[in-house]
Amino acid sequence: MTAMLPPGAPFAPDELVELGRILSRATPLQRAWLAGFLSGLDAASAERTAEAPLAVPAASAAEPLLVLYASESGNAERLAAEIARAARGRGFRPRVVDFADLDLAELAATRRLVVVASTWGEGDPPARAVPAFQDLMSDAAPRLDGVAYGVLALGDRAYVNFCAAGRALDERLAALGGRRAVERAECDLDYAEAAARWTGEALAALAPPVAAAPSAIPEPAATDDAAPRAAEVLERINLNSSRSDKQTWHLELGFDGPLPGFEPGDALDLFPENDPAAVDAVLAAAGLNGDDALRRACVADRDVTTLSLATLETFVARTGHAAARAQLADGAREWLAGRQLIDLLEAFPARLSADDFAALTRPLAPRAYSIASSRRAEPDAIHLLVGRTAWHAHGRDRVGVASGFVADRLKPGARVTVRLRPNRHFRPPEPGTDAIMIGAGTGIAPFRAFVQARAAAGAAGRNWLIFGDRRFTHDFLYQTEWRRALQDGALDRLDLAFSRDQPEKIYVQHRIRERARDLVDWIEGGARLYVCGDAAAMAKDVRRAVVDAFAEARTLSPDAAEQAVRRLERERRYLQDVY
Repeated sequence: MTAMLPPGAPFAPDELVELGRILSRATPLQRAWLAGFLSGLDAASAERTAEAPLAVPAASAAEPLLVLYASESGNAERLAAEIARAARGRGFRPRVVDFADLDLAELAATRRLVVVASTWGEGDPPARAVPAFQDLMSDAAPRLDGVAYGVLALGDRAYVNFCAAGRALDERLAALGGRRAVERAECDLDYAEAAARWTGEALAALAPPVAAAPSAIPEPAATDDAAPRAAEVLERINLNSSRSDKQTWHLELGFDGPLPGFEPGDALDLFPENDPAAVDAVLAAAGLNGDDALRRACVADRDVTTLSLATLETFVARTGHAAARAQLADGAREWLAGRQLIDLLEAFPARLSADDFAALTRPLAPRAYSIASSRRAEPDAIHLLVGRTAWHAHGRDRVGVASGFVADRLKPGARVTVRLRPNRHFRPPEPGTDAIMIGAGTGIAPFRAFVQARAAAGAAGRNWLIFGDRRFTHDFLYQTEWRRALQDGALDRLDLAFSRDQPEKIYVQHRIRERARDLVDWIEGGARLYVCGDAAAMAKDVRRAVVDAFAEARTLSPDAAEQAVRRLERERRYLQDVY
């Protein structure tokens, strides 16, 4: 780390070693805060007299700051905590609030506001944030005159509605009279550096007119089980039959030393590698197939499949390709749909440099998978459930990067890199509380962990699982375990929906409507309801079915049934883990 410091740095050798040790552990936000802290010290030193001590404001003088986050996978929540740490070091008194707990009246009384918002699914806010988001967008929202704010939006450029939720919040806050103190930042998956820069700008812009020196050193960032770790593939089993048109892989991972400290409901980030054959094809299309160093980097570290509007714009800017420029001007979004980077390079041939190629790609991001086991039941391994994603589009067979990595190339004994992704908003209920668990396909994973953990703890609350997939004979995941759980009392009720076993398709939402009275009885008796599955369709269909169940079972109007479900969401008794 001492190499980071310029020659002639005014520190003794032992001081350089100590400084390097501190900087090597610092996050981007901590480094940004440190730069501001030192600037503040210099400014204060220049203004005070030689005899006067450096004034440190009392804690009571700190400026209140509301840090509001809307998070699905946990990234926005973690960033909100880091922003609060940086703000505390700059003399603010921050308070971090989940968007799901937002009180609109309190928002109107706020004077300084930072919002960190993720976009999920097809441009939607995170599931927990939907009710408060709708309230803010409604006519019932209060005026926000006098509120200075900034919005940090998180998203994925692979989706058309990139950062749509953050953009909508930014525009709504302004429409309600708020003053945009700093321009909105829109961050892709590799958001750390951009978020750190924006945080420094936002805190400077939101600072009171007379800036004070920092009142305290910010708390250190957590460096526990969230760090990437190596794991060994102990077992890999396809749970679908050989006659199924799906592959769903049960993966068991072992670790050197103790397992990460996960809880039921948490997920594990899996860092995949690209298919070498796919990398070779992309590099050949770019005229770079002779660059071995680039090939190795692309297999391990670069996203060589994602194609977005930003990628097309960068390609045009770098190559000046006339046909690509024309496509950009005429229906670019329609052309991009279903295509990947190789389609761009083959449709508009151009010889690229390694720098050009790097500009067209982004870091290869990990994929999160719900943990499908409990430490109480499986103390020596973490289990994941990975469905192979494959499709055909524009004349080419396609395979998901991470799911193809697991299904097609991982073998027992292989080493992979993983990272714990906690999800404190999706936990089993208290031991005496009933649980209704609704999952489709790989959405069954966290509920296997729930049932294992509750059985091992001797929980008295009942467990009801509603599971759906395609065919009973070929796609009933963990069938033997669920049958055994029914027999030994770990599972009290099991309802199944196999969509392809009859002419008309039956999904989990149909079972919810059929069991409406029982479902509502359980809920009114105190049960928590959990949903895990596809965000774009399944989760929305299930919610509509639960509303219908209340209307049917209790003879409620559609509006009254909707309000009943919204109460469950506000009380954290209707919980979703969607992807």
